[in-house]
Formats: sequence, structure tokens, C-alpha cells
Amino acid sequence: MKKSISILLALCVIICALLTGCGNSYTDPTASITVQQSTDKYRNYYEIFVGSYADSNDDGVGDLQGIISKLDYLNDGNPETDDDLGIDGIWLTPIMPSPSYHKYDVENYFSIDDRFGTLDDFDKLVSECHKRGIKLIIDMVLNHASNTHPLFENACKDILLKKKLNSDAKYFEIAKYKDNPGDSYTEIGNGYYYESNFSPHMPEWNLSQKQTRVYFKEIANFWLKEHNVDGFRLDATKYYSNKHTDGAEFLSWFYKMSQKIKPDVYMVGENWTGNSEICDMYKTGIDSFFSFGFADSTGGFVNAVRVQNQQNLIKSVQKFERKTHESNKNAINCYFLSNHDQVRSANFNKSVGLSGTKMAAALYMLVPGNSFIYYGEEIGMAQDAEANGDEYKRAPMIWDSENLPAMSVNEKDISASSEALYGGAEQQKEDENSLLGYYKRIIKLKNQNPEIARGTITEELQTGDSNVCGYYVEYKGKKLLIVHNLNKTETKKISGDYPQKLRADLVATNGSDENGNTTVNHVEYNGKEITLPPQSTAILGD
Repeated sequence: MKKSISILLALCVIICALLTGCGNSYTDPTASITVQQSTDKYRNYYEIFVGSYADSNDDGVGDLQGIISKLDYLNDGNPETDDDLGIDGIWLTPIMPSPSYHKYDVENYFSIDDRFGTLDDFDKLVSECHKRGIKLIIDMVLNHASNTHPLFENACKDILLKKKLNSDAKYFEIAKYKDNPGDSYTEIGNGYYYESNFSPHMPEWNLSQKQTRVYFKEIANFWLKEHNVDGFRLDATKYYSNKHTDGAEFLSWFYKMSQKIKPDVYMVGENWTGNSEICDMYKTGIDSFFSFGFADSTGGFVNAVRVQNQQNLIKSVQKFERKTHESNKNAINCYFLSNHDQVRSANFNKSVGLSGTKMAAALYMLVPGNSFIYYGEEIGMAQDAEANGDEYKRAPMIWDSENLPAMSVNEKDISASSEALYGGAEQQKEDENSLLGYYKRIIKLKNQNPEIARGTITEELQTGDSNVCGYYVEYKGKKLLIVHNLNKTETKKISGDYPQKLRADLVATNGSDENGNTTVNHVEYNGKEITLPPQSTAILGD
């Protein structure tokens, strides 16, 4: 009887192999490679708009305890598990007391806005992040403060009552003018005006004043030393320069001063300008700037997916990397698709569909530097295209698309104005072919191959096919080939003398086709020829 059963099982295996090919099972190349936890400034960052992420006390506003409760979603502390996203860097938008919902007008640099929690909550968040190997940076707004900041209120009081400047006025860009100096200035009274590039509610600091720098040193010490943050995202660095201040000199001073407090401090600046201006600002010595020229709906990553051709993108990235490293040999460029000031990437990725959205993620996250994911990007969270106002770019995170969060942004209930194109985090978490699953895989393979983020693009791959584009990255004597097939429908094959084995593959078209049929494809490499399914990526190395 046992012998008959064994014969039947053997026949079933043979028939299965002949009819379905199950005898040639796919072996995931990442399965045998160890994840290497980062110990330097190269990270996979995740931007959190604090008031919109997770609400722990049901008051309609996200808070620090809410973020703590979701840390296992971002990183569970075990590099070998596949349940978490694998994030090892978090950027928090402003958390300090402020009269606005966005908190970019700070009135107290030494505390936490009470709707977000307390300093004890913050210290617990930092501790929990560090246990998981996550670096935490916070938004630091040094260009301007709130007009409710005590120093500014005191300065205005003397101008209005005594018609003169007091010592507190020296902290700010306040001066007397016979006529209105322009739209970027706001009148206080008695002929005095203050610079206010963003809003009359945001007076600008006088960054050249010694007493301002003493004050900023106290702020840096408070957060870096007393509360153990790992660095700062610096808001509006473009506006540091004015008639009184050399913005580059100030930025260099602030970075070097902070390094004395915490030698491994990490800083990334927001300089919403062109690539050449960003390259010049790297001469300040700061670690990073956001690469705005490659982001948004018109940026190189999304455009490459649309036109199914990456060759111009590779040349642009390689040139940008070379120029930034000429200005600062330690520069770490930061690439992203969108952030809290821009239309969500899911909105402009609708035209390329789910597989195109995945492909855009692979393009921007697999070039050298740090990648910055805007919360909700990893699940394809979109905003109401008809809704006006920045708050719609900062909508509550959709954890469960069948149970939208009861949260408000800027006193507006905008949860229903957000769209989970492919379901919420809960709906996607168990599906490795979901967008969330795809992001998990990208981050995992980046952590398995540290050369991707840290390497230098040394050569563009020449394939003779405009749909198939790639490049070599080298780091500490190791060489990887990253190659993409951007064609939406065709499998491509390329031959050549490539690195000796397949280390990882990403196939954006895995999942279901337009008829609901399950599709599973994988990159193949036999040592001489790479077979790339539609919209796929291969990483080859030693």
C-alpha cells in the first residue's frame, strides 16, 4: 500500500513538472544574502507629517505616541524579518509649539506642541527608534519664527510704544524705511518693517547677529545633546541669504557648531532651486540637500517611466552626482518623488498605473544617496485632485481603507478627500505583490547591497535598446550592475560580460493582469544573458 502511494506521488510530481513547470521553482536571490544594518549617514528615510500620521488619544490630531505605536510597521527591530517596511531613518515635520497646524512658525524652540505630546513622549520616541536602528531627525526652522514668539512680540511692543528698537529687535530683520520696502516686508508701525518672505505671521531671524547665533546654539544643544536627536532637516535654506546675511556662511557655521555638540550629526537642507544652485550650496560642508530637480510630476524618475526610456535620466544623475561631489566629497544627495509641499506622487502616477508607480520607486530609490519616502507613498495614497489647500497634501495616513481615520487637518475633516488607490496598509501588508510589498523589497535589497546607496556611478550600460537602461556603481572595490527594463509589455534579453550572479530582482508587473489573472514573472540570468520581464529591475554583483 505504502509503495503504491509513493508511486502515485512520484507520478504527480512528474506530471506537475511537465504541465506547469513547477519542477523549475524560482529561488529568490535575496534569500541567501544578509541584511546589513546601516551604521553611517546613508539611510532609507520616511517623512512623517506628525499631525496626520497616527492619533493615540482620539482627539483628531496625530501625535508622538501614535508614531510610537506604529514603529513596528516601519521597522520592527529585526533586520531579517519581512513584516516591516525596513525604514532606518525618520524625518518629523515641526513638533514645537506653534499657532498653526503645520508648525512652521515656531513660538517656542524648547518644547513640544501640546497637541503632539510632551518632551517625555518625544524622549520615548527617540529611544524606541534607536532600539530599532532608526535615526531620527526633526524639522528645524531657522529662517523665520512665529509673530507670537516672545522675542518678536517684545520687539514690536517697544516699536509701537516707544518708537525705537530694543535689544530683542536685533534678533530679527527689522529696519526703518521711509517707504514700503516691498511685498516681502510687513509694517509694524512708526515706519518700521520686518522681512516676511513666507507670511506676515513669519518674521525672519537676523542670522548675521551674534546674539541670534548664541540663541541657535542653545537650541541645537537642547535637541542634539539633551534630547538625543540625530540631526535636522533645515527648512527654507534658500532664504538664509539677504542684504545682511551670507546664507552659505551661516549654514556652514550652524553645521560646524552642531558637529561640536554631536560629531555624527546629520543635516539635510531644503533649497528649492535648480541643480547648479544646490551644487554650490554643498560647498558649505552640509551632508545633504534634497534633489528637487528630479522630483515631482516633471522630474526625471516619473518622466522616464512615462516615456519608457531612462538614458537621459542616468546621464543627468551621473552629472549631478559628479558636480555635488566636486563641491563636497562627502555629499549625500537625497532623492524623492513628492513631499508635504507637493501634490502626492500617487496623483501624477495614476497615468502609469500600479506597475508604473512601482517602477518609479525603483528608479529613484536605486540611485546613490538617501531616499526619502513621504508617508502614504508606499501604499499609493492619493489626494482629491479638486481639493485646494496644502492640508490635502498632508491628509491622515490610511491604515485601513475600510475604516478611514477620524482625524482633521487644519480643522478640516479631509479623510474622505484621500484615496487609497490600492487599499490601505492593512489591506496590503500580507501581499508581497502589493505596492507596500514592493517598497519592502526595495529597501531590503538596498540594505543587503550597501554599494547601491554609497557607490559612485562609474559607467552607463550600453544595450542598444532605449527601453533597457542601466549603470554600474562601485564602492570599496565592489561593483554592482543595476539594469531596468522600462517597457510596459515586452520581455527584453541582453547579453554581455556582466557581474557573476543575480543578487536581486524586482518585477513591477507581478500581481494580476487587466483580466484578473495572476501573473508571476522573475528576472533570469544564466551567466551570459539577462532576461528582463516587462517593467523589471535586475541587480547583479559578486
